[in-house]
Amino acid sequence: MSAPELAPRGTFGGIVAVWAVAGLVGIAVGVFAPADWRPEWVGLGLAGCLILSFAVQLAFGHTERFIQRVAASALGSLVVLGLIAAGFGLAALLP
Repeated sequence: MSAPELAPRGTFGGIVAVWAVAGLVGIAVGVFAPADWRPEWVGLGLAGCLILSFAVQLAFGHTERFIQRVAASALGSLVVLGLIAAGFGLAALLP
């Protein structure tokens, strides 16, 4: 008698979780980092989100479409951090 196959866990939640972490990192950089150092900290935050996306997708244990899931996590993090950084940049232009 063989064991039945278990239903695979959903992977979209892991992708969205990395995007949420990117949003929190972007807001933290905007609040705590000096204005001159924000671009460097945003880059470090993006690097951290890339490592987090690998860790989250490896934790799921699925080999199918692994590269697509990591790419979606990383690209979404880039977009989220880019929008937040653009917002802080536009806010710095206003008097």
